[in-house]
Amino acid sequence: MPRVRVVALYRFAAIDDCVAVQARLSAACLSGVRGTLLIAPEGLNGTMAGPHEAIEILLDAIRDLPGFADLDVKESTAATMPFHRLKIRIKTEIVTMGRTDLDPVRNAGLYVSPADWNRLISDPDTIVIDTRNDYEGAIGAFAGAVQPNTRSFRDFPDWFEREGRALLDRPTPPKVAMYCTGGIRCEKATAFLRAEGVDQMHHLEGGILRYLETVPAADSLWQGECFVFDERVAIGHGLEPGSHTLCRGCRMPLGAADRASPRYVEGVCCDRCHATRTPEQRDGYAERQRQMEIAVKLGIDHVGAVLDRSEGLSRNP
Repeated sequence: MPRVRVVALYRFAAIDDCVAVQARLSAACLSGVRGTLLIAPEGLNGTMAGPHEAIEILLDAIRDLPGFADLDVKESTAATMPFHRLKIRIKTEIVTMGRTDLDPVRNAGLYVSPADWNRLISDPDTIVIDTRNDYEGAIGAFAGAVQPNTRSFRDFPDWFEREGRALLDRPTPPKVAMYCTGGIRCEKATAFLRAEGVDQMHHLEGGILRYLETVPAADSLWQGECFVFDERVAIGHGLEPGSHTLCRGCRMPLGAADRASPRYVEGVCCDRCHATRTPEQRDGYAERQRQMEIAVKLGIDHVGAVLDRSEGLSRNP
């Protein structure tokens, strides 16, 4: 069976008519294409999956947009479709920081290629900052990186005011190297810090995904796995599937130790959320898990299907 083509993409470029772009790209998504694509005045951001040729048609449509000819794409494959639906949405930002006044097109930091990244972050005069969320950094990070432990990217400006600015308070201003999964959050974060008066800003070109794809494991300074926002959950070097799974109760990544907990119930809850879910909620999650298992046995897509509770039969509403 052919593997599913998965593309992660973003680009900061001015979009004057988001509604027109939404209609144009929706029309370019042929049958079998799923994922999420966000459109905002500052650009595009998304991860899409589908048959090879269908994805190529979508990428051609994006690159035909003004300012998107040089769109950079991170590619991987999956044994099964990692998304349940197709969503093309208009937002105020393609990555939400709550700062629509920033201009990453003109004011972002310097790109650093994966080949040069190790040299930069190994320099004692460089401060390395992970711009991802706390649960992402918990399962994998670059050695020695500062972990803001934010719950969302929107919290990053507050963290910088509380703690981050003090890290830069040195007689000689340090270089700052930022990274994230695909490059979008760290690129916007460098624009934010430059707006705050920080000059020596750098960010990992293509993000962790490009680094894991191109840097041999033997030379890597990456430790752990990289969380991804789809059904693969996490990946490792060579973009191979990782060992983490997803708690269906709280949507957090789970390692082997998490799954060994007596409070872990597949599809229902884990240590993090067991105490915060009512018995009624857990019963609902358990039924959802049962329905998903029936769907797998029948070889059908669980999303959008209504399964008979006694027979395990399906109809599509």
